[in-house]
Amino acid sequence: MQIYRAIKYIRLSYTDDKTVESNSVSNQRKLIDDFIAKHDDIEVVAEKVDDGYSGVLYDRPAFTEMMELIKQGKANCVIVKDLSRLGREYIETGRYLRRVFPAYGVRFIAINDNFDTLNEKADELSVSIKNIMNEEYSHDISVKTRSALDIKRRNGDFVGAFTVYGYLKTGESHKSLVIDPFAANVVRDIFRKRMEGYSANSIATELNDRGILSPLAYKRSQGLPYAKGGYADREDCKWSATTVIRILQDEIYTGTMVQGKQKTPHFKLKELETKSPEEWVRVEGTHEAIIDKADFDLVQKLRRLDTRTAPHLEKVHLFSGVLVCGCCGSRMTRKTNHYKGKEYHYYYCPSGKKGGCQSSSMIKESDLIECVQTSLKNHIDSIVTLNSFITSVSQERINRELVQEYTQYIQANERQLEQVESFKRKLYESLVNGLISKEEFLQYKQDYNAKADKIKASITSLNEKMNDVLENRSDRNRWINHFLEFSSMQEIDRNAVVRLIHCIRITGKKELEITFNYFDEYRKAVNMVEQMTTERRVG
Repeated sequence: MQIYRAIKYIRLSYTDDKTVESNSVSNQRKLIDDFIAKHDDIEVVAEKVDDGYSGVLYDRPAFTEMMELIKQGKANCVIVKDLSRLGREYIETGRYLRRVFPAYGVRFIAINDNFDTLNEKADELSVSIKNIMNEEYSHDISVKTRSALDIKRRNGDFVGAFTVYGYLKTGESHKSLVIDPFAANVVRDIFRKRMEGYSANSIATELNDRGILSPLAYKRSQGLPYAKGGYADREDCKWSATTVIRILQDEIYTGTMVQGKQKTPHFKLKELETKSPEEWVRVEGTHEAIIDKADFDLVQKLRRLDTRTAPHLEKVHLFSGVLVCGCCGSRMTRKTNHYKGKEYHYYYCPSGKKGGCQSSSMIKESDLIECVQTSLKNHIDSIVTLNSFITSVSQERINRELVQEYTQYIQANERQLEQVESFKRKLYESLVNGLISKEEFLQYKQDYNAKADKIKASITSLNEKMNDVLENRSDRNRWINHFLEFSSMQEIDRNAVVRLIHCIRITGKKELEITFNYFDEYRKAVNMVEQMTTERRVG
């Protein structure tokens, strides 16, 4: 009597209903053991369990180990509860049954399906039908799982396995987030240092020098769940510039849940694809914010600016990213000259005449600081005076006018966008009808896409401004207080520059134009005060 060296193969999918006892690992094991006990020609050489792996994929760890034992000649029999435990992809499952297992002389047994390759009368048609049904089941489960997760995301529920640094899971089914006090303070420090002009690398270095554990090391020390493998398993996982940047870019710290950033293109594939930001699921106000929305937006603005750090410095230069040439609009470059043992710093336009710039203006940094500091102080003083006039004015009136203005701008941009999209649709028709060549089609398409992206960016910016106005209704002097925070400032610093100034245009050696933040609100308030003054005189 031939003795078959058998491997008990058990699989429980992450999509399986864990409440269904018949599919549990223990029950699959008992079913197989009972079967083996009744067959003297079978002896067990190994048990392989894949717990939490889809039946659509075949690169499961235990399945791979099983196949290695078979290839080594250590096993010639595989026993499963039913065909779906082997797999739910009918083509690949059929390949193993008809080609792979026979090639290695492997007897395959699916107990509940009454299938045994030792039996010449095994109904292959029924097996094929079952395999197809298993694949359809897997597809159906995949669709339902995706749909359920999407509903949870749109409800603002947290569906991730691991929380972002600074938050802990809480509530029913751990679907809500609460602040982790220690980690949240570290996050606040990171944002504060960035707004003060420190680079991501210098922030990471400081955190390491202070002995602050990195997010991965912190979670590990607190017994919190974290993604294992790779960098996470290193004992020396320290803070890095990449980690700091990832925190600075994560909108979740503003109280907004952002999920669904990735997807699998097909239920048979496990590789993830990154979705476009427009497809992300964003739900505001789902949890307590660690970072104010205005501060978060400011940090994103700094990221977009040219804020290169000098090689020997930890911080960016005072006016980096906000100083532009009044002639060509290029970012001004800082230059250092040495004379009689002293350093002198200047800003100049790097484009020059070769780049089409007619300006030869070069401004000393000391003169620039003096001019900006004086202008900023005068602007703050005017806001203080303005504030005394509008304390009795309904901010609702100012906000209403601003909203109307922004709405008009948004509508105008939307009409322009629709026109561009219409041109794009007609462009394809022109190609099909032979009115334009393929090269012309591609060039026009590129141009229209660029225009559309620019218009969309403008609409987004206007919507953000309008939302900011609407939010300010509960705090009517928010933008004023934004400036008054710096009323006692003796010398300007990087924090004041990026918070209060939108742009500085250099038009001459000591001539410049400063555009302050919240200019629209300031202009509306000034107009309101002037109108009130006129009305009082007339009255």
